Amino acid sequence: MITIKDVEHVAKLARLELTEDEKVLYTKQLGDVLKYVDQMNEVDTENVKPMCQVIDFKNVMREDKVIHDISKEDLMKNAPDEENGFFRVPKIN
Repeated sequence: MITIKDVEHVAKLARLELTEDEKVLYTKQLGDVLKYVDQMNEVDTENVKPMCQVIDFKNVMREDKVIHDISKEDLMKNAPDEENGFFRVPKIN
């Protein structure tokens, strides 16, 4: 069972400021969600195979193929700044 203290704790972790009305509302809503999850736990899934897709899905992407081969030297010609064979980029603080 979700309590207002639980909602306040989660809100604090998420750095959310909630009004008293919101705390009451979210306590009820989260409680309803947990009741629904408990209902789902009662469903018999013993003969159901685990799956990652509910429909038969085939990968429609093409096979990876090299279309155009370019040398590293040619690529580095496009670098605005290059150092020791690598792109040189600004330091990030």
